[in-house]
Amino acid sequence: MAKKQETKSKKKEDLVRIEREYIIPLRKRYQHVPRYKKTPKAIKTIKEFLVRHMKIYDRDLKKIKIDKYLNEAMWFKGIKKPPHKIKIKATKEGDIVKAELVELPDKLKFNKLREEKREKAGEEIAKKKKKVEKEEKQEEKKSEQTEEQKKEEKEKARAGEEAEKQIEKAAAKQMKHQAGGKTKEPKRQKRVALQK
Repeated sequence: MAKKQETKSKKKEDLVRIEREYIIPLRKRYQHVPRYKKTPKAIKTIKEFLVRHMKIYDRDLKKIKIDKYLNEAMWFKGIKKPPHKIKIKATKEGDIVKAELVELPDKLKFNKLREEKREKAGEEIAKKKKKVEKEEKQEEKKSEQTEEQKKEEKEKARAGEEAEKQIEKAAAKQMKHQAGGKTKEPKRQKRVALQK
């Protein structure tokens, strides 16, 4: 019923990695539950089974991680009709147990292949973006040097224009004071009686 594989990994702590395959009977446990709760009860049954058989001593169901495809296989026929038994592969690393399907149904195989293709395409796009970003950064560095030179030229031109404007203002002030400036004109025209 269960195949055992134990390997030791070489890290700071010697963690034992245990891999086992189980055929879990589900029907007995979800048989006495209302129809609209059967699949959630079947998933809970899987977790309880793995807690018991993978030697998790504090019986914490949160330490069991169910694979995405195992979950999809459980929910394939809906909430009322979960499978009667299921074959899974359980891997224990430290305290965490990961459960996944041994054999994927055809529909899930196609879904998995599609997702893998999307991931590969996404990775390729990400690599291309990184290359483009590197090239843009290099171009920016080059353009920054030329932009700095352009900015300096613009600042010099602005400084010259501002100086000319200030000189013109000063000259206009002097002319205003010397010539007496403009005479004030009334805002409205004077009323003149009509001539007959």
